[in-house]
Amino acid sequence: MQRKLIAAIGAVAMTASLAACGGDSDNSSKDPKDRDETLTVWLMNDAESTWPELVKDVNDQFKKKYPKVTVKVQYQQWGDKAKKLDTALGGSKFPDVVELGNTETMTYILNGALAEIDEKKYENSDTWIQGLKDTCSFEGKLYCVPYYAGARVAILNTEMFDKATGSKELPQTEDDLKKALAKVGDEYGKDKAFSSLYLPGKYWYAAMSYVAAYNGSIAEYDEGKKEWKGNLSSPESQKGIKHFVDLVNTYNNADKTKDEQDHANVMANEKAAVIYGNGWEAGSVVTGESGNPKLEGKIATAGMPGPNGKALPSFIGGSDLAVIEKSKVKDLGEEWISMFTSGKSMEVLASKNILPNNTKQLEPLKDNPETAPIANAVPDAWFTPIAPGWTAIEKQLVLENMLLEVVRGGSVEAATKKADAKINELINSEA
Repeated sequence: MQRKLIAAIGAVAMTASLAACGGDSDNSSKDPKDRDETLTVWLMNDAESTWPELVKDVNDQFKKKYPKVTVKVQYQQWGDKAKKLDTALGGSKFPDVVELGNTETMTYILNGALAEIDEKKYENSDTWIQGLKDTCSFEGKLYCVPYYAGARVAILNTEMFDKATGSKELPQTEDDLKKALAKVGDEYGKDKAFSSLYLPGKYWYAAMSYVAAYNGSIAEYDEGKKEWKGNLSSPESQKGIKHFVDLVNTYNNADKTKDEQDHANVMANEKAAVIYGNGWEAGSVVTGESGNPKLEGKIATAGMPGPNGKALPSFIGGSDLAVIEKSKVKDLGEEWISMFTSGKSMEVLASKNILPNNTKQLEPLKDNPETAPIANAVPDAWFTPIAPGWTAIEKQLVLENMLLEVVRGGSVEAATKKADAKINELINSEA
């Protein structure tokens, strides 16, 4: 992964020099108790809904050391965060610390928006999950800190499976899973809105997992031409997309043109027996604003069976935390991130079935029945191309539009060729 990253970016002209650490305001030399500044932190709404106590605890720790510093945590939505951040960075009011999805980081590294990070200041940095660290790295330097990792698993209603099949366990092969889903469908099929497996048609993370299962990919790097090229129209990738769409058409009785944003809510409303999601979403089915407390003890996670008798490869998702280069309080930003990603903080995330940012604390989760499915999915996980134009591909919904075309009856061949053309237009250019 790192080799491809360096090769890919080597052909891209830098539009802004990447500044090193330091350059903070003169206040950095003051006694911590005399610092009287504001630190603005942008976190995604996942932290607000799922681990708010961690945010509060870290802010309390920070307040003890810097009693006069005001920490403003502002929660963002994934749907419009990138647009808001781009606008903010172009003006004078911007966050000092920002959470970035690990597919977003390279664009901001390339345009000089992120300050260099000294990994020695961070606990467990020697065991950070490599797939996350790679998304923060450029030419041997680090520009963000791994926050948490994510892997997708099957989330199932064990009561429904038990009633329909006589077992609360998810079958370990896809053939057996299909037989079980047919029984679940027969048991609950009187409800025409019920899906034994709820897979939304625009769920590109799931679709690309099936692509990976057939050894396909979104794009490949051409060593000779020193550029990325779309690969969705390859025979392997097309097999994966066809497999995914077949599952959508067979088992999803709801609106097939949606994405996965509300699939936990669908399960909470008992309209699905299985969804494919982040491990922590099992908790969202039961708790939170849209959760159903009546399902307490009935929702479990399991490894998702894939084609050819193997487990379905998972996208290694997650987030990183970065300090904005233009910030006047970069040292405070680094210290806040250090507290927020400490071993103690990672323990809180692990208790929520969120994968920590390091292999040291990940290892015990592989033996815990509740976390084993997601923890064991990390080693064989796949990732999006670490290419300069990837963020633009996400923003323009290239994969979602391709899947929507196929779900609506278009040919896989035509849709993937169109998607590859768009990927080739965007992937080698800075967004």
